[in-house]
Amino acid sequence: MTEEITTITPLEYGKMVNAAAAKLSANAENINKLNVFPVPDGDTGTNMALSMASGAEYERESQDQTVGQLSKATAKGLLMGARGNSGVILSQIFRGMSNSMADKATLSARDMADALMEAAKVAYKSVMKPTEGTILTVIREAAAEADRSASAGDALPVMMKNVQVAAQKALDSTPDLLPVLKEVGVVDSGGQGLVMVLSAFTDVILGTFDENNLEAPDNAELDQMVSNLHAGAQADESLNPDDIQFSYCTEIMVDLGQGTTWTKDFDYDTFYNFIADKGDSLLVINDDDVVKVHVHTEDPGTIIHWGTEFGSLRKVKVDNMRNQQQAVIDEQAAENKANAQKAEKAEAPELAVFAVASGDGIAKLFDSLGVYQVITGGQTMNPSTKDFVDAIQQSGAKKAIILPNNSNIFLAADQAKEMAEVPVAVVKSRSIQQGLTAMMAYNPDASVEDNEAAMTDELGTVVSGAVTQAVRETSLKGHDIKKGDWLGMKDGEIVVVGKKLVDTSKALLEQMCDDDSEIVTIISGKGAKPKEEKALEEAISEIDEDLEIEVHDGGQDLYPFLLSVE
Repeated sequence: MTEEITTITPLEYGKMVNAAAAKLSANAENINKLNVFPVPDGDTGTNMALSMASGAEYERESQDQTVGQLSKATAKGLLMGARGNSGVILSQIFRGMSNSMADKATLSARDMADALMEAAKVAYKSVMKPTEGTILTVIREAAAEADRSASAGDALPVMMKNVQVAAQKALDSTPDLLPVLKEVGVVDSGGQGLVMVLSAFTDVILGTFDENNLEAPDNAELDQMVSNLHAGAQADESLNPDDIQFSYCTEIMVDLGQGTTWTKDFDYDTFYNFIADKGDSLLVINDDDVVKVHVHTEDPGTIIHWGTEFGSLRKVKVDNMRNQQQAVIDEQAAENKANAQKAEKAEAPELAVFAVASGDGIAKLFDSLGVYQVITGGQTMNPSTKDFVDAIQQSGAKKAIILPNNSNIFLAADQAKEMAEVPVAVVKSRSIQQGLTAMMAYNPDASVEDNEAAMTDELGTVVSGAVTQAVRETSLKGHDIKKGDWLGMKDGEIVVVGKKLVDTSKALLEQMCDDDSEIVTIISGKGAKPKEEKALEEAISEIDEDLEIEVHDGGQDLYPFLLSVE
């Protein structure tokens, strides 16, 4: 344990940001499980963890020397990496903090309280219709307590402990403010993520933050952390391979206290400090049984040998980054040549539509309707603000339209609209089906404004349905749901629960159709079998033999059937 911090210097600020990123990463899956709907696409924790990781990466890469400058870098990283509505709101919280910290070299308790107050203000302004019982409630109550505590003259550690208590109390109150949370018996997932961030801040200020006590990420999560660590520092044409100081990207995994080479009992500081002297870009994560290491070094053999002294090697991976850099240079040169040849044949579009979707078949459908580029994403993998901005910029288009096709992507798309250097419209499609229908009204020769109006008008002409399986047991809207049940959702709301896929899908369609319905479209996913698809077509004919049926192979995950009725 270290001493409590009474003034936040640039060093402490960096520790706070990176502690928050580590805590969110370690708890991402737990936050995901707070998803109100028991469907396999709860991704609030993942979105917040990846957004915070981007902010921490920008902070680490910054060469600035004041807290104000570092907070600006953090906010920029969060903005560019923001994924999902929760990630965007988190980025706005840090933007508000940065606004308040802008001219600060260090932070007092009063400065930190002012930053949290501004964070709450900016976060609320970022949402068109703020809803209580969410992450907004948590930041507002935390900021109000910070202001009260600082005004009472409390020292920074005392104030932050009070803030953490207030944030937890606000989180606990979210089910009372948002009835659907109370019905399911969970707190708000975004609010839980923010409590993690504030608790990490508090732990650093109290000198009690210990990354060893975090739940150790699994291999996939470690890979993501390494990816985040490398992000923004990828090889490019301008970097000479000979200028790379540490050539070998080295990863090892050690089963502690195992094997014939084990001579030392594991001590985190001893283990970490030895490797820290051998390179950079170091990650060391452990639990009671395993330690995982990522480091860039000139001597991978020493790292490997050091690991064997604490146990038995389970994994060793060494990549020569100088060779990788040369390969990137060669690949980039070939790509530049190909792009130049392509540019000679085709001019940049005047107007380009960018649609978010997953599944090769769905991508082909959008392409056939005139979408310039499908950005891979949707449920479980929301694109970031940067993904949109980069796609628009790389297209060379003079104007752009974004079809999010998921309400959880609206805020990131809106952020991209503000950051893009060309006029952008965001057509608020909530589903793949709405996005496809909106494209029916798209006119490449019309203005952005006229297209936005026409495409938005089309959104209300289609009823969207989706069928998936419950990932946990819960009660919601009068439905007693068991894990593995089939769920039929109409325009995002669960309206049917069943034991069989086709029966559930038919019951859903019966609720989607009315006397004015003319066309039913089935988009089959990876989980749909041909015989189930055929059975569903027959069931539609039983509902109304005059209905026209269209069937497409979408290739999407998680949802065997996406359905639309027009």
